[in-house]
Amino acid sequence: MDFRHEHVADLADRVTRREVSARELTEVALARIEATNGQLNAFVAVDAEAARAQADEIDQRVAAGDDVGPLAGIPLGVKDTEDAIGFRTTSGSALFADRPPATADSVLVDRLRQAGCVIIGKTNTPEFAWKADTDNEVFGRTANPWSLERSAGGSSGGSSAAVAAGMVPLATGSDGGGSLRIPGSLCGLTTMKPSLGRVPAGGPTPPGW
Repeated sequence: MDFRHEHVADLADRVTRREVSARELTEVALARIEATNGQLNAFVAVDAEAARAQADEIDQRVAAGDDVGPLAGIPLGVKDTEDAIGFRTTSGSALFADRPPATADSVLVDRLRQAGCVIIGKTNTPEFAWKADTDNEVFGRTANPWSLERSAGGSSGGSSAAVAAGMVPLATGSDGGGSLRIPGSLCGLTTMKPSLGRVPAGGPTPPGW
């Protein structure tokens, strides 16, 4: 299976119909990350065992006849500006490199998890998502999967590189001035920037644009 030639909706439908398992999709993602991330540096943190546990739970619920959501079993990369349980949110800054792991998901990640996604890990971002090239002092540079010496763009460059390289079929991003659109363009992808407010923007740590 190659995520670059699959549709997210089709994959989720196949999980729901038990034609493929969430665990199988997770193993494909982990194997692809293992094979390619050393060159690309798209993912800055991966928790394979937690991802497998999430996938197994989804498979058990599917087998029991539960509705696990429209994104059943989809492996997800989370931009390192969003909280995801068990992962540090560094925002690519040395100021937050030693921040403790998050104990709760951001609103966006929580909604995607509730929709059936399996959280694979965190993707790279320039410091505070503040420029159109993904590199930082904590994790270094993310390369473009089509041409390693070129930029993957930013600020959602880690997520774009991860999807373009087939590491995961879906990843989060944020966009105030092109941070989805620029890396999407440079990595040959379609991105979606929902209207402001579609993802709630309130709370003590409101999400980016």
